[in-house]
Amino acid sequence: QVQLVESGGGLVQTGGSLRLSCAASGRTFSRYAMGWFRQVPGKERESVAAISRGSNTYYPASVKGRFTISRDNAKNTVYLQMNNLKTEDTAVYYCAAGRRLGTYDYWGQGTLVTVSA
Repeated sequence: QVQLVESGGGLVQTGGSLRLSCAASGRTFSRYAMGWFRQVPGKERESVAAISRGSNTYYPASVKGRFTISRDNAKNTVYLQMNNLKTEDTAVYYCAAGRRLGTYDYWGQGTLVTVSA
């Protein structure tokens, strides 16, 4: 079992930055691929970043160049640095862990990011 706790959400103006953190329990964090997702009420959840066990990273076009995912295995933490935020980035952001990229078994409770115009 892995428990994930996100933090770092909040209110920011357009063009601003936020860094989200996701702390994982357990001693096998390094064995998991990690992902960040976001969801707006009424819309499907979408992936915004993923990082493999070997720290290869993946981004959709909508955030590439603005978002950066990283991991610190010593701290059992994955981060999402978000720069040049836009109003359309407003959502609840979730982190997830899985044995393989794209297949996630564990999810955090989410943290709200609000970007104001």
